[in-house]
Amino acid sequence: MAQKIVTVYTDDLTGAESNEVQTHTFSLDGVHYEIDLVSDNYDKLFEALEPFIAGGRKVGRTKREGRSRNQASDGLSAEELRAWARENDLQVNERGRVPASIREAYAKAH
Repeated sequence: MAQKIVTVYTDDLTGAESNEVQTHTFSLDGVHYEIDLVSDNYDKLFEALEPFIAGGRKVGRTKREGRSRNQASDGLSAEELRAWARENDLQVNERGRVPASIREAYAKAH
């Protein structure tokens, strides 16, 4: 008997299925949230939070697999990471968050 497993990525805001869905995390009043969004909906979330982020204070970054999120990118901006990815024939979206796989590939190369 053959078995086929299908993974369906769904935007938590719209319910739309897409291979472009990425997981994003944020915190409010000590409660941590995780949401799966396509890049357009992430842009909407970021635009809504942007004035609060600009007015707020950073208190640190979360740790992922023993390293901070930006450590893998060596302080590069999202656009610099995208440019590096394209130069190295890696597929990357024009907008939204740069995938962890790109940041990890950059870290391994440097």
